[in-house]
Amino acid sequence: MKEIDENEIIAIIKDSDVGYQNKELNNPEIRYAARGIVINKDGDIAIFNKKKKNEYKLPGGGIESDEKIEVALKREILEETGCLVEIEDFLGITIEEKSLTNFKQISYIFTCFVTEDTKVTHLTEKEKAEGGSLIFVSPKEAFDLISNSFNNLKGSEYDNLYRSLFMVKRDALIVSYYLNMKREKINKK
Repeated sequence: MKEIDENEIIAIIKDSDVGYQNKELNNPEIRYAARGIVINKDGDIAIFNKKKKNEYKLPGGGIESDEKIEVALKREILEETGCLVEIEDFLGITIEEKSLTNFKQISYIFTCFVTEDTKVTHLTEKEKAEGGSLIFVSPKEAFDLISNSFNNLKGSEYDNLYRSLFMVKRDALIVSYYLNMKREKINKK
């Protein structure tokens, strides 16, 4: 995987950020992932909602061992959104340090533009059972939906609340970072 440059870190999320006590990681399992701010022609971004968990998140997921980051990103986005995308920019990295499960996730974050919406998603059985669906909303509305879901999350038979808290916290921080970048670009003009 790409070496981590400290200047590229958007956020490091620890147990204390989601209501648990921090503990030291001890040779944790590491997972690499790619996720995106997926922008349609109207400037809205894709967020994935799992209704039964009251969870809102950005599209993305794990990188297979033999995959390039960008290939994984496009695959995950196509599976979850049904959209083909063109990658615009690399935004940075988030790191999740889950000490209760001795697990570390490193996510590479990109902005991408929809080039084609096939209208066909390839959701897992788990995502279907949790009421998974895709919506496109303004970046501000995406931030509000993701942030507000943090306090109302529910676990499911497929995923525990602990993991969901990390995902929602991570994605709220990513969208906030994106909004701040957009604001800075406007102010520089």
